[in-house]
Amino acid sequence: MLRQGFRSWWTAGILVIFLVLLGVVRWLVIQPYVISSSSMEPTLRSGDRVLVNRLAYLNAAPSRGDIIVFAYPKDPKRTFVKRVIAVPGETVELRGNQVFIDGQVLREPYLKAGDYPPYGPETVPRGKVLVLGDNRRQSEDSRAWGLLPQSAIIGKVWLTYFPFQRWRFF
Repeated sequence: MLRQGFRSWWTAGILVIFLVLLGVVRWLVIQPYVISSSSMEPTLRSGDRVLVNRLAYLNAAPSRGDIIVFAYPKDPKRTFVKRVIAVPGETVELRGNQVFIDGQVLREPYLKAGDYPPYGPETVPRGKVLVLGDNRRQSEDSRAWGLLPQSAIIGKVWLTYFPFQRWRFF
């Protein structure tokens, strides 16, 4: 009889430890977000649910092409999702509906077609990145509020998990 009670307490203890670890991973490592605008179409659509790796930039810098979640510079209580286009040391310019990095055209197969105004040229300083939405016509991004401090980055989009037919890793 005593042995049966010990087993159930042991099982309950293991379950509690598992749930605590799951909570720690959920809030400190992988965090879910819901996309709330069309600024990243066609890559991410309004209503898509994504998982963000909060440790992605712990020992690494963002790279061009990364899709990131960050605290909006004008209101840090809000979060935005955009694509990193230029990193420190690069000169970026938008003209003729194309992005130029250090004078070379950036190939952007993910881009939603459409006209958008010119920008730059601007050299990205250390500690900042230039971010743009894939839907440039409907994106409030670095063109509107300037270069993003890397300290504002929450993490890298890792996975779209809902809706299921749009499930994919980044």
